[in-house]
Amino acid sequence: MEALLWKKREDGKVQCGVCPHACVVASGKRGVCGVRENKEGTMHLLVHGITASAAIDPIEKKPLYHFLPRTKTYSFCAVGCNLSCQWCQNWEISQDPKPDRPIYGVRVAPETHVKRAIREGCPSISYTYTEPTVWFEYALDTMKLAKAAGLKNIWVTAGFTSDETLDLILPYLDAANVDYKGTDETYKRYCGGRSNPVLHAMARMKDAGVHVEVTTLVVPGVNDDETSLRSLAKDLFAIFGVDTIWHLSRYFPNHLKTDVPATPLSTLNRAEAIGRQEGIHSIHLGNVW
Repeated sequence: MEALLWKKREDGKVQCGVCPHACVVASGKRGVCGVRENKEGTMHLLVHGITASAAIDPIEKKPLYHFLPRTKTYSFCAVGCNLSCQWCQNWEISQDPKPDRPIYGVRVAPETHVKRAIREGCPSISYTYTEPTVWFEYALDTMKLAKAAGLKNIWVTAGFTSDETLDLILPYLDAANVDYKGTDETYKRYCGGRSNPVLHAMARMKDAGVHVEVTTLVVPGVNDDETSLRSLAKDLFAIFGVDTIWHLSRYFPNHLKTDVPATPLSTLNRAEAIGRQEGIHSIHLGNVW
């Protein structure tokens, strides 16, 4: 389908407005995400209605611990992501379409997702596993139907999104788990992004009344030192104050970071202590027994 949030340039290229990359894309090429393509001067979304994965999850798996606790959430995704995190846990589907590979998935209409969620007794739908920002038109069409049916909408996202995208989704968004990775240097070096747009997106979600929980994957040698952890905690407290909910998740070797050992539990305990020193009371440790 023709995508939303793009503009045509005089040179035949198109500029995307979905995320802070603002990709300028030549005809026949795709943006950084791998799922938005310039077809003869028109930006197309290649994954609308094409689902790469769908499942019924406990909501705590998102992770959300303080929103509809002990319920199931219907979860689905399309392929694609606008970041390239070297430690991505779902890289097989998030990075699969880059730069111009065939689109993987099966056709599932938005109304089918909503019917499935209702049939399975799920009070919410989660747009998860990859980055919903890059397939937000598919998510948005589903969110509108879900909201009309009385279901809650949840984004599990890196938060690297534009104001224009947020303008469209916030009226339908009830909760989000935002993956906040570290300092600006961490984003630039390991993820192909920047930190400030993520902070801005979280602040806008909070101001819109969206329930937000934040996850940080603590990676040895990347963001596990005291300076980085304290900076993370300060950033979150500046936005959410005493309402901050922070999930500190243990890293296991994956994708391009297989040479890095799993995060010691002692590191997570130290990170939790730092977070509490900075005023965060609701801290949860993830990927631990």
